[in-house]
Amino acid sequence: MKKIVLPEKVTVCEVAPRDGLQTIPEWIETKDKIKMVKNLVATGIPSLEITSFVHPKAIPQLKDAEEVVTAVIDELEDVEVRALVPNLRGAQRAADAGVRKLKTMLSATDSHSLSNANDTVVNAQEKLMPIFEYADERNIKVMGSISVAFGCPFEGIVPVENLIEIIERYVKVGVREISLADSTGMAQPIQVYETLGVLKEAFPELAYSMHFHNTRGAALANTFAALQQGVTLYDSSIGGLGGCPYLPNATGNVATEDLVHMFEEMGIDTGINLEKVIDVANDTLDLLHAQGDSYMLMAGPSSKLHDKPSGQTKLNS
Repeated sequence: MKKIVLPEKVTVCEVAPRDGLQTIPEWIETKDKIKMVKNLVATGIPSLEITSFVHPKAIPQLKDAEEVVTAVIDELEDVEVRALVPNLRGAQRAADAGVRKLKTMLSATDSHSLSNANDTVVNAQEKLMPIFEYADERNIKVMGSISVAFGCPFEGIVPVENLIEIIERYVKVGVREISLADSTGMAQPIQVYETLGVLKEAFPELAYSMHFHNTRGAALANTFAALQQGVTLYDSSIGGLGGCPYLPNATGNVATEDLVHMFEEMGIDTGINLEKVIDVANDTLDLLHAQGDSYMLMAGPSSKLHDKPSGQTKLNS
């Protein structure tokens, strides 16, 4: 039997403090956001998308971005902390708060870009250029993000040529990490596998970070497709929280606890404590009065269904 070759270790980036909060209508106190971040870090997560430095009118829930970051940044030396920024002003705010890695905002199609950024993709990307100049002068990393990378709610399936053109412009300004976001949850595994195959052949020097939403239940399957292409960087959100407020029928990211569980069952190391993640997910959903989308919170880990060595417990039947 031919053995499937997968990475031995992956890096999971927790995005709940940004993506998970931006659609919560009820104001979440700054102290609760800070507690949420600290609880997440205690699970062993290696990477954290801590907030977004957008205009307060665009995402009111994140208007306290500076307060959250400055309250915890000194305690996160062992965690790669990044923030989403839409423009130079956002980059400046993030850097002043102590963030050393930025993530840009850009759409894969003109229709979504016009809806989201009021400009075409080419023009919107050109407006991002000052961010790269600013970051380069301060030795700050910038990853290039592409939203609706697999499916657009206005144009349908996104041609891989769109992604290539965007990435070519990113590469010219020194980007070495690309975030491919299935913002609409329209992707399917064959598309993910084939798209990554084309991109890796065209840009073998780049690292790819996958941001899958679970809108149609395909996020874990899409993750497996990306694993087969050797991708080791994945975003997720505890409890399956998240969703873009500007997309129709948008739902959350793949749940961190589900993602970590799948990796564990396949023998792939994440460095994350699954039981702690499940606890934090439950506590956070209670705090936010939110409904989660998580298999782990419904069924629990597979390992709990059979006898374990002495000292370990199992779920009640």
